[in-house]
Amino acid sequence: MPTFQSSPQYEHGLPESLGVLIVNLGTPDAPTPAAVRRYLGQFLSDPRVVELPRPLWWIILHGFILRVRPSRSAEAYQKIWTEDGSPLLLHSQDIASAIGQQLSARFSGSVNVELGMCYGSPSIETALSRLYEQGARRIVCLPLYPQYSGTTSGSVFDLVTAALSRRRWVPEFRFINHYHDARGYIAAQAQNIREYWDEHGRGNKLLFSFHGLPQDNLLKGDPYHCQCQKTARLVAESLELADDEWLISFQSRVGRAEWLRPYTDETVIELGSKGTQQLDVVCPGFAADCLETLEEIAMQNAKFFVDSGGGSLNYIAALNARDDHIAFLTRLIEKHVGGWPESSTDWSASEAAREQDKSRERALAMGASL
Repeated sequence: MPTFQSSPQYEHGLPESLGVLIVNLGTPDAPTPAAVRRYLGQFLSDPRVVELPRPLWWIILHGFILRVRPSRSAEAYQKIWTEDGSPLLLHSQDIASAIGQQLSARFSGSVNVELGMCYGSPSIETALSRLYEQGARRIVCLPLYPQYSGTTSGSVFDLVTAALSRRRWVPEFRFINHYHDARGYIAAQAQNIREYWDEHGRGNKLLFSFHGLPQDNLLKGDPYHCQCQKTARLVAESLELADDEWLISFQSRVGRAEWLRPYTDETVIELGSKGTQQLDVVCPGFAADCLETLEEIAMQNAKFFVDSGGGSLNYIAALNARDDHIAFLTRLIEKHVGGWPESSTDWSASEAAREQDKSRERALAMGASL
């Protein structure tokens, strides 16, 4: 028989809370080949990420990729690593912390926010365990992926629900699977770009670079490509850009298969070869800055642009823990927990405490051991 996890030291009448699980992709624990190998092994073993038959992919992954790629990736991570650790982890922690402060101020009930990573630390299982320890009986999950893809948001759903399925007491659960066209998100992206232009000047072109996917994913029905297109169009409209002032590309492709086009590196090189003096690049698919933005765009592609004859490539930072970003994400969570006790203006902590006391008294009267 399966063994289900129980809440630690369960007692009748324990206080309940709303749990908010913030999820991002993940990061190695250190910028070393060994740490990167562990991270990539977990990441690339996810069947949502690579849809090849498992036996074939196992041979490719362990026979070649994990022998070669960790050292190269570790060198890239070393270029962006900070004294406090991985930028992605630090920015994600800041986002989760800021959301927690906002929700605690706005909600009448107990709210706890935890950060979990699909791959690496802190794990989703660790984050869920903390929420259970804090009495979470209702959990809403927010993946920090504005555009839905089976490789990202779909994977988060699989990992979270698999972890919950091992629990004896499954919580009420809600899942936010995209926000690519939400007004608050578009407004925050546009304002971030405006502020950059006010401080640094405006380039000749604005390039929206999104993480790529194999073309086959699109053909099989993944909505990611369409949602990226809509995000870029809405932001461009908000900035009142003419059609020839902005463009879209897709980065981070690997392997020989056809990926979503146009490719970012080829686009950057082409613009540079045409003598473009200043190219601004923003990555609206990344809620937090990470290897793909700080090293791949701001370093690698900046060099490609200059080497091909361009002037300067200027990367516009991700939203990270900007106030307008946090305000939007907080409102998004509020919307999705509507109807739950903590979101109700008629609900109070004192009322909940009285109900818990009554429940405890009834359990004692029935012979429960507390």
